[in-house]
Amino acid sequence: MHSAGLVLHPRRDAKAAVDAVLDWAAGRGIEILGIDDEIARVDCSATAVQPAELGKRSDLVVSLGGDGTMLRAMRLADGQHAPVLGVNLGKLGFLAEVDVPDLPLALSAIDREEFTVEPRLAVDARFGGRIETAFNDVAVVRVPGDGSAVVAVLVNGEQFVSYAADAVVVATPTGSTAYSFSAGGPITSPAVEALLVTPAAPHSAYSRGVVLSVQDTVTLEVLPSSGRLAVEVDGQVAGYVGPGETIDVHARPNAARVVRLGMTTFYQRARRKLRLTDSAEIPLS
Repeated sequence: MHSAGLVLHPRRDAKAAVDAVLDWAAGRGIEILGIDDEIARVDCSATAVQPAELGKRSDLVVSLGGDGTMLRAMRLADGQHAPVLGVNLGKLGFLAEVDVPDLPLALSAIDREEFTVEPRLAVDARFGGRIETAFNDVAVVRVPGDGSAVVAVLVNGEQFVSYAADAVVVATPTGSTAYSFSAGGPITSPAVEALLVTPAAPHSAYSRGVVLSVQDTVTLEVLPSSGRLAVEVDGQVAGYVGPGETIDVHARPNAARVVRLGMTTFYQRARRKLRLTDSAEIPLS
């Protein structure tokens, strides 16, 4: 490893984690990069770069924060060779691999190439003449006071199903434990390549979600009876669409790679993070 890039949570105190990375790198001749306005907050000796440079110049991207920070780090690493290591700051991060005390050992293992990577699927949403990329989900969401989300789902140009709901979510397996899960969608291993379409609070005759192939082109068409809808990309409003407008969603496998050190499995993280419990009626032995 010759360089590592840091992505910091916008509010949490990342000073101890940044210092741990810099101390580890100091005796190894490894350059530490950071986004200029982020590292200015922690007064450190990392090399300041623009966001677009970070993924290109780094051999490893280190996310210091929670799942939102991890998703941003994955977008910065999108299409680059650098894998992404998630480090928890505070709350338990579903995508993160280590806590701050374990960071030097984790970095040493990565430097020795003693790690595996999980390829992560991205979705590109085209609407309003632009493209937005998500690693969790793209959702069309009702705007309060503007009516429900009435949306047709077209697969490869053919209408498949229509929903009237508070929102319609198109999620990756990474996002299956986020908005889609809260709307009743299935937990899906990141090893599966699929798109999950899940209605949130549906009030139409058909209320089930669907699982589609990554080879399929998915189009969300806002129907005439729909209100104006917000387009949320990984939880952030990226724009608005109205009746007659469409959003084309394309899956892009292997867009980013997440570092795994074998400390926990996806199923252990899912059970702990989502607080999954067994039915009291079913004995465990």
